[in-house]
Amino acid sequence: MANICKLSDAINESLDEYFVHLDGQPPHAIYEMVLGCVEKPMLEYVLNKVGGNQSKAAEMLGLNRNTLRKKMAEYGL
Repeated sequence: MANICKLSDAINESLDEYFVHLDGQPPHAIYEMVLGCVEKPMLEYVLNKVGGNQSKAAEMLGLNRNTLRKKMAEYGL
């Protein structure tokens, strides 16, 4: 649980920095930005952890294998 809190803290710090550096521009597509920054490295990490086994990775992530494949294609993995 402590690692989840660290991840949450890191996201909060990154978003604080994002808003500070907007330079007067309105925020845009924050959800997609955060998801893209977190999802791809998470998928890469888990796939590496299971030696590329998509079935094991999908199970570990709590995703359907087809959903995992779609996300892998989306991120060019």
